[in-house]
Amino acid sequence: MIKKLGVAALSAGLIFSGISVTAASADGNNQMNNSSNNGDKTKNIIYMIPDGFNADYATNYRHFKGEDAVWDNHLKGMYSTYSADSNITDSAAAGTAMSTGVKTNNGIIGLDPEGNPQQTILEASKDKDMSTGLVATSTITHATPAAFGAHVEDRNNETEIARQLIDNEIDVLLGGGKNNFIPESEGGNQTEVNVLQQAEEQGYQLVENRNQLLEADIDLDSENLLGLFADDALAPEMHRNTEEEPSLAEMTQTAIDTLKNDEDGFFLMVEGSQIDWAGHDNDAAWAMTDVGAFEAAVQEAINFAKEDGNTLVVVGGDHETGGMTAGANGSGTANPELLHSVTATGENIAAELNDDRSNTSEVVSEYTDMEFSEEEIQSIQEAEDPKSAINAVISAKANVGWTSTNHTGVDIPVYAYGPGSDQFSGSLDNTDLPKIIAEAAGIELGGEISQNQPDDMKYTIKSGDTLFEIGLKYNYLWTTLQEINQFPNPHLIYPGDEVYFK
Repeated sequence: MIKKLGVAALSAGLIFSGISVTAASADGNNQMNNSSNNGDKTKNIIYMIPDGFNADYATNYRHFKGEDAVWDNHLKGMYSTYSADSNITDSAAAGTAMSTGVKTNNGIIGLDPEGNPQQTILEASKDKDMSTGLVATSTITHATPAAFGAHVEDRNNETEIARQLIDNEIDVLLGGGKNNFIPESEGGNQTEVNVLQQAEEQGYQLVENRNQLLEADIDLDSENLLGLFADDALAPEMHRNTEEEPSLAEMTQTAIDTLKNDEDGFFLMVEGSQIDWAGHDNDAAWAMTDVGAFEAAVQEAINFAKEDGNTLVVVGGDHETGGMTAGANGSGTANPELLHSVTATGENIAAELNDDRSNTSEVVSEYTDMEFSEEEIQSIQEAEDPKSAINAVISAKANVGWTSTNHTGVDIPVYAYGPGSDQFSGSLDNTDLPKIIAEAAGIELGGEISQNQPDDMKYTIKSGDTLFEIGLKYNYLWTTLQEINQFPNPHLIYPGDEVYFK
């Protein structure tokens, strides 16, 4: 076992299983058989979430790439994604379902609709002495990774999520969001504490650029790895500074290399976060390039799983975004391969327009080889939102359709490779995924969440304390403490008063 003694804390985690793609045959159509029922034990879990992705994204990406994606030969089944309070889920509720096996309301992280913390697959893996990791191209405190490492009532409380991720001593954390770990006095978002300093005191090695990540050599017996490569989210793949920000594939490879030495196995969740953001913008080129970056990360996971033989890789989106279609506007064909000529997101292209947009033709020509008609240029010049107009014109040329700028409620394909992968076949629900993973790896999911509380079950309030801060310290929601102690006003607590815990 490779583990450090840590602070018992609320956490949420994801375990997702595996997909192992093997070398393609000479004709490019056949690959080695999926290792599914060969009797191997599931020791390691790599769960990979392409946020916002579904079968239409997969179809368009296959045409964009010009050949099958690494996951295509490992399709197992489909699953529903609705949340407890809506037929269309958000990422918080979807992530919670995929990590805990329990439905919750949109916006909630790691809690059921009544506010009760639910054990995540990451937490259950830690209980089995496995090492754990979270990787994302968003802030590492964003909804999906948060759902595997935190428990909060509001997904937007990313500063509290940062605190819980560190308190839970997740071994590897890689992504953006440095501002959520540092105090306002240093330009960050934390109001009172320096979570980054706390992390370093707990033994986290901080890396902040690509070279530092690639050179990191972490011994989990004595240290953990925290990579924060941007103040906010990482850049979209087509704008990534390759000298400063690592790719999703590089973060995935480093996470695997760091975690794989644990004799008890590891759990790793990897999110391709910005596929979803491209869907919200109806930006087809951004969507395809970030799917490509995610595929490279899946390839790293598959390569490891194929060599290891005891690793389950599971690939599945949390929901679909944008209502993407393969074909649009009555066209008899779909041409996403044309998107290769687009070198910037619609947002970045729009940012180059001057005030009267008289330079529209020159700007769009600079960032794409597509030919635009006078009517198309005029539609951008006259649009209330030039970004949306640019994305609409580019998508139309590629015959990629959109029906929404939000999430949709369609079912999502699941791909899996490795021991236990056949259990993902058929029609499933997103709550089934962590349960199947847990069964494959012999993990007990649904147990009690460790609570860090005083030995005498009470706390004496000191000057300056707030119920919210006491809740953070002992991993209780302040609303729960208010209910237990029947405080009429949680803001009116005084030094010398006692706070009791269940």
